[in-house]
Amino acid sequence: MTTDDWLSILIVVVCLMLSAFFSGSETALTASSRSSMARLEKNGNKRAATVNRLLSQRERLLGTLLLGNNLVNIAASALATGVLLAWFGNAGMIYATVVMTAVVVIFSEVLPKTAAINAPDRIALIVAQPLVWAVKLFGPIVIGVEALVRWLLTFIGIKVGEDQAILSAHEELRGAVDLLHREGGVETLDRDMFGGVLDLRELVLSDVMIHRTNMITVDADDKPEDIVNTVIASPVTRLPLWRDNPENIIGILHVKDLLRALHAVDGDASKIDIAALMAPPWFVPETRPVSEQLKAFRRRKTPFALVVDEYGVVEGLVTLEDILEEIVGDITDEHDVAMPGVRKQPDGSVNVDGAVPIRDLNRVMGWDLPDEEATTIAGLVIHEARSIPEVGQSFTFHNFRFRVLRRARNRITALRIQPLPRAKKPA
Repeated sequence: MTTDDWLSILIVVVCLMLSAFFSGSETALTASSRSSMARLEKNGNKRAATVNRLLSQRERLLGTLLLGNNLVNIAASALATGVLLAWFGNAGMIYATVVMTAVVVIFSEVLPKTAAINAPDRIALIVAQPLVWAVKLFGPIVIGVEALVRWLLTFIGIKVGEDQAILSAHEELRGAVDLLHREGGVETLDRDMFGGVLDLRELVLSDVMIHRTNMITVDADDKPEDIVNTVIASPVTRLPLWRDNPENIIGILHVKDLLRALHAVDGDASKIDIAALMAPPWFVPETRPVSEQLKAFRRRKTPFALVVDEYGVVEGLVTLEDILEEIVGDITDEHDVAMPGVRKQPDGSVNVDGAVPIRDLNRVMGWDLPDEEATTIAGLVIHEARSIPEVGQSFTFHNFRFRVLRRARNRITALRIQPLPRAKKPA
């Protein structure tokens, strides 16, 4: 072997190392977390700032990586072919093709890209500065290539730079979290909480409110002693007061205000002026998005509102806790009953009160019953049956069997729900 052969082999090795660098860098930068880099840059990491600067000019970066990678691969292949031709004659062409293909694929493509995909953020921070030099070196050539490519794409009718996203930003976020959950990087609770935050914009108050049939209210004309007893027996801290009929809400009574007044009269409830303790009711439309109501709670600094329909009729009430439960799941305290109206049976079925909201049942049982057409489980059965079923009737839909246990007039008051085994998908 001559000195020129050794020099050629050394250059081939250097070119292969540069090829591995360009391949690994491309994978690391495209797979790196933009949010992580933004956070690192905010904390003063200069290398993260360099990564963000490179990613902000993605076309220039990709052009540099492709140009550099192809340049060193072609150079390595040409030099290796020359050396092997000198050693083996015409057969050296075949040897060069086989050897360089194997070497390039293994050591310059698969190996560096596999390493980069397993630690993209760390490797992106390492290669950022060398890539800045490469972008500056190949910059003029890449600019010319970009101009030619843009002209060719425009010529064939493809407009460069147009936003053609298939999914919305929210759906992309949801998909990314689901993927990380399947890979084990995000726990189920965290995934559900993130999904709850994204769902707030899609929900309206009628989806999360406590229906008027489940509201605890007090007749403002009752004796003060009776009102005090009702408040003490109630598990809530705010009670709507009505006059003449339960839909005519005239005020909201807070337990703390009542206790202060009771203390001021030395425990003599008959001396309390209930009307003076009432706060004015706050009415909100049932069609208001939950995310807007959350902002309204923060502005008014009150966690309680009455929900009305388009005719001003009270449909229910909503609290800050109801909205937070859409994000974090059920919030229970020492006075709450764990998911009232849901009773699991030994055979695997579940007895459910008809007024139980579908979303709450899904959250507790881990089911996926649809809640687009109905809010309560009874409403879902009526919607699917297209009638008001009789006691004892059974229905099967959404992979569940529903049996009507009790009915009061036109209301289904109790159901038994049996999950059915899911059919196996054909291989």
